[in-house]
Amino acid sequence: MANIKSAKKRILVNQTKAARNKAIRSKVKTACKKVEAAIIAKDKAVAQTCLIAAISEIDKACTKGVYHRNTASRKISRLSRAVNTIA
Repeated sequence: MANIKSAKKRILVNQTKAARNKAIRSKVKTACKKVEAAIIAKDKAVAQTCLIAAISEIDKACTKGVYHRNTASRKISRLSRAVNTIA
């Protein structure tokens, strides 16, 4: 356990940031799962609406620094490609 005041503060700040990042990642994962479920169900209209919501969540996570911009771009690209392949 830390004894120095600044080290104690660092621990608290890191816990707060980790909880925030975890919540944001969870939102992104949930949005992606909704898109994937619509893809499996072959429902293109629902998949496209869920895709828009997922892209929004991914972009928010990217701007907040939770995801690197290349990671965000890759996730968006893969989801978009999957939605576009629905017949």
